[in-house]
Amino acid sequence: MKTKHIMYETCGTCSKMIDVTADENNVIQQVFFLGGCNGNLQGISQLVCGQRIEDVIPRLNGIRCGTKGTSCPDQLCRALEKLREAPVAEP
Repeated sequence: MKTKHIMYETCGTCSKMIDVTADENNVIQQVFFLGGCNGNLQGISQLVCGQRIEDVIPRLNGIRCGTKGTSCPDQLCRALEKLREAPVAEP
């Protein structure tokens, strides 16, 4: 299976980085957050795995954390937008 991968540095959240892998059909294979609310982010990661990037972005885009203008789910959308445009690597 061909995949694409990104390590996205977050902005404005407790998590510092998001590591995401998707297959050639834009189906999310793995998501790891560095920092942030461990249990919640593990849950989000499990929920989005197996989902298409195009389905996840509209569901999580714009979610805010408290008074912050963004959140970890919103930052995941930023990462997925970049990943969607990334080239596919050979296995």
